[in-house]
Amino acid sequence: MYQPSSRRREYEVAGGGHVLDLETAVKDGILGGGDRVVSGGGGTGEKLDLKKMVEELDSIEVPSVFICPISLEPMQDPVTLCTGQTYERSNILKWLSLGHFTCPTTMQELWEESVTPNKTLHQLIHSWFSQKYLAVKKRSEDVQGRALEVLETLKKVKGQARVQALKELRQVVTAHDSAKKTVVDNGGFGLISSMLGRFTTHAVGSEAIGILVNLDLDLESRANLMQPAKVSLVVDMLNEGSIETKINCTKLIEMLMAGRDFESGIVSSLSLLAGLLRLVKDKRHPNGVLAGLGLLKLISSHEGVRSSVVSIGAIPQLVEILPNLNAECVELSLYILEVLSTLPEGRLALKDCPNTIPNTVKLLMKVSENCTQLSLSILWAVCGLAPEEYASVAVDAGLAAKLLLVIQSGCNPVLKQRSAELLKLCSLNYTATIFISKCKLTRTIQ
Repeated sequence: MYQPSSRRREYEVAGGGHVLDLETAVKDGILGGGDRVVSGGGGTGEKLDLKKMVEELDSIEVPSVFICPISLEPMQDPVTLCTGQTYERSNILKWLSLGHFTCPTTMQELWEESVTPNKTLHQLIHSWFSQKYLAVKKRSEDVQGRALEVLETLKKVKGQARVQALKELRQVVTAHDSAKKTVVDNGGFGLISSMLGRFTTHAVGSEAIGILVNLDLDLESRANLMQPAKVSLVVDMLNEGSIETKINCTKLIEMLMAGRDFESGIVSSLSLLAGLLRLVKDKRHPNGVLAGLGLLKLISSHEGVRSSVVSIGAIPQLVEILPNLNAECVELSLYILEVLSTLPEGRLALKDCPNTIPNTVKLLMKVSENCTQLSLSILWAVCGLAPEEYASVAVDAGLAAKLLLVIQSGCNPVLKQRSAELLKLCSLNYTATIFISKCKLTRTIQ
């Protein structure tokens, strides 16, 4: 939906409340114009299509005088009622066809049903959108031209000059969608990809990866980037680069994993997994934590890599950071832990971590229903290994009381059933009286 402009000053038209003096209004800057009225498409005098301009400029702030009070969208065919209020023709005709004989804005009864084209306002709307459209188009052309110039420069320079050129190109493609297409259409991907390899400096690699994550990569491009030397460089930079570079490395690896020809062996590198864990534990950079967990979740979804994730100690490290994560990161972490709990070694790692039960119990009925479901699955994996030992630990941590809350809540039936089964497992080591008192005590404490 378009946002009306906050400008308050208006120029009056007889009974209509709209701008009459087009030249004065635009020159005065009231409606965001420049020093002249533009009614055509450049030097040819060809009239620009208003519908096309409105569609392409849908994200800009539009003066409120251009907005139809019914649809809250810019008017393309404004007409005025006998009350002096102006609307988009199709909207007001629909209002009248429904049997309404009042003005939608003022609720005045209409003494005449005819509508009058507001040609002055239509001209002003067309002029304003033409100015904006041509300005955007010119900026886009300028940006595309600059992108081409930088690509040509990159073919000739080396060393620090190459780093500077890459940095400028990264800034351009990050800020302008048109530049991204220009880079891809003019061989930019091949040029930038060729700079990644065994002997690439981190300065060049950082800027090059920052460009690549902003491009639309096809299957051939992704295959090119999955060459061992290129993947090795990305992994090195994930471990040693700046936080921005590390995040870009996770994005690039995610893009590579989206291809149908992706082989999970590429992400089974212990160096890659260790770098991700360092990233998710660095609480100074929440964006890095989120990016790292997102990629780790994607990697963990590949069954052949899960053993490697467990082997580098991911489970105890994820369990320890659970209390300090925001809701989105908690859900990602629980997903990873739940997936890893499907492995025997994953369940053992969860069991051996002293904070698995207390940290997971605290998340029941805390974040979301999905988090509760993942937490229950993890607790089942631990308590099921040795019910006599871990069920009592779980009860002392407040599990029984939390399970009662789940059962009494509006959660889905499957979740309630699973909670009831786990509650039954927890009660095996207690008499009914003692178990009930335990539930009451932990609920009081919580």
